[in-house]
Amino acid sequence: MTQKSQVVLEEALKLSSNERAEVAERLIASLDEVPDADVEQAWQEEIQKRIQQIDRGEVKMIPWEEVQRRLRHGK
Repeated sequence: MTQKSQVVLEEALKLSSNERAEVAERLIASLDEVPDADVEQAWQEEIQKRIQQIDRGEVKMIPWEEVQRRLRHGK
């Protein structure tokens, strides 16, 4: 890691978790020089499909606390 990137990292780590997440998202997005429109379209379609399933009651939502508990206990 260069001196410059080390300084940037140290400053970024001082940000709030929301700010760090935004910086991370933008850095990762910057790695894709040419966004793949087909992938973006596919993701949008998948998101809409899942929202519709939720709205129709076809899937059961799990509270975040339950997901965390299952991850911790392997169930």
